[in-house]
Amino acid sequence: MGFHTFDIDRADALEDASRYRHLSAEELLSALRPNPEMTVADLGSGTGFYTDDVAPHVGHLYAVDVQEAMHDLYGEKGLPESVETVVADVASLPFDDGALDAAFSTMTYHEFAGAESLAELARVLRPGGRVVTVDWSATGAGRAGPPRDERYSVGDAASAFEDAGFSVDRAESRTETFLCVVSL
Repeated sequence: MGFHTFDIDRADALEDASRYRHLSAEELLSALRPNPEMTVADLGSGTGFYTDDVAPHVGHLYAVDVQEAMHDLYGEKGLPESVETVVADVASLPFDDGALDAAFSTMTYHEFAGAESLAELARVLRPGGRVVTVDWSATGAGRAGPPRDERYSVGDAASAFEDAGFSVDRAESRTETFLCVVSL
C-alpha cells in the first residue's frame, strides 16, 4: 500500500467499536451485497475489525495487508474459518484474473490509491464484481485519520476508479468520510 501504513503500536485502536460511527457493519454489508458463494478481499484488513463482519456472509475472504504483524494480531484474536490472511500490496495482488467477486476497503484507500493499484484491482475482479470503498475525506475536518493532505475527495476516488475501467454505482461525501461503490 502507499506511502505509509498504520502504526502497529496503535493497532488496538483498530478494534474500537466507535469506528462504526463512520461505517456500520450493516451499511458495509448493504453496499457489498455478500452471499455464501462469493470470494471477497478486504484491502488493508489490519486486525480484521471489518473482516469479521463480512466473513460469516461469504464463502472465502482474503484479509489483505502489507504488515505481517497485523495478521499476527488478527490471528491472536482468532480467524473465522472463511478467512485467509494474505501479505500483499494492492498493486501486486497474488490472485488470478477474475478471482474475486468483490473487494472492500475501510479507511485504507489513501494508502493504496493510484493507477497501478486500481488496474490490479480491476484485473483480479470478475466482470460484474464490485468494490466498496470508505475512506477519510479530503473535505473532512481532519480530527481523525491521516493528515488532510494524504486524503482524497469522493470525486477524486470516483474519477480514479472510472479511469481504471470501473463504473461508479454510488458516490457520497460525508462529514469526515466518503463512500464509493464501483463495479466492473
